[in-house]
Amino acid sequence: MNEIAEKEREFTIDSIPEPENIEDAIYSLMVNPNLSTINYFNDFSEVNISPDSIGNSDTDETGLFDVDSSGRCMAMSTHAFHHHLENDPKKATEILISRAARKMLCFGATPIAISAFLYHIDFADPNGHFIASGAKKGLENAAQKFNLKISDRKIRFDHFSEHGPVPPTIIISMMGAVENRELITSHKFNKKGNNIFMIGHSVEDVGSSEYLEFYHGIANSPLPAFNIDHELKIQNALKKLHNMNLIQSASPIGKGGLFFTLLRSAIPNELGFDITTDAEIRLDSFLFGEAMGRILVDVDPEKEDEFVDVLTELKVPFFTLGHVTKGEIRVDDISLGYIDKMTTGI
Repeated sequence: MNEIAEKEREFTIDSIPEPENIEDAIYSLMVNPNLSTINYFNDFSEVNISPDSIGNSDTDETGLFDVDSSGRCMAMSTHAFHHHLENDPKKATEILISRAARKMLCFGATPIAISAFLYHIDFADPNGHFIASGAKKGLENAAQKFNLKISDRKIRFDHFSEHGPVPPTIIISMMGAVENRELITSHKFNKKGNNIFMIGHSVEDVGSSEYLEFYHGIANSPLPAFNIDHELKIQNALKKLHNMNLIQSASPIGKGGLFFTLLRSAIPNELGFDITTDAEIRLDSFLFGEAMGRILVDVDPEKEDEFVDVLTELKVPFFTLGHVTKGEIRVDDISLGYIDKMTTGI
């Protein structure tokens, strides 16, 4: 563990080269099994993946359960995390819970309760106690920040004397409430011409990202940039935007970073996007970094001024990315082709 922690401390983004061709990096990442939800290379059937089968759920992997005939329903999602539990379990747990809450809030549900499960923990080992104690602190702090109830037994354990190559993992289940199913906000882009924004800080960070591990082959790196107070501020702003009906879609920027989040939003309705990146941030970091506390939204042009006014008043950072297209994908005025290129065989 000490050797791994030392490698993580030594890592800086300047130690990896920027890709000479960003399109090559994109298609290299598309064969990553962890990004396979938008990847035709991993379809083992004889039929190409179609837009209908990708990201088709309005809630993007979060389940909904009707409560009664009034339209009220419950939301539930399950998330797992194994990065850094062995050396920073508190922060790792806070990141996992923040990510889960952000994902639920994106489509309009209010997170209510949470339970946690630690898996592959050797409780007879002092490091097992360290992980359990840190995870408990992270769970309690995140629950207090996001006003979540915790199940009676705060963290359940599975005891393993030897977990071999399987790292300690924390799994959480989160419950939320939706007052009216008809008011759910999808992750899908629905209309050409809508403006696309990223809510949150642009950060030069690729720590623990799919890009860093899969493209550069670096498994040991720091956790992604994260500040739980910034996360709370972003999530509170998102609630207000929902209540004022100012956003057409919302997605947490997650696996694969901004670019793959854009793809997940564009593919279902066969739309595209034209974006301009932040010149002050490395291109690979801007497109593929997985820093926390960022949300992708699209906004009707008629509501853009009000959207900007709300975020400005709340002093929440945001970045104007570009707009939804009929199907073409463009990054910094460079065309990467059309959306069908990302979803069908070549």
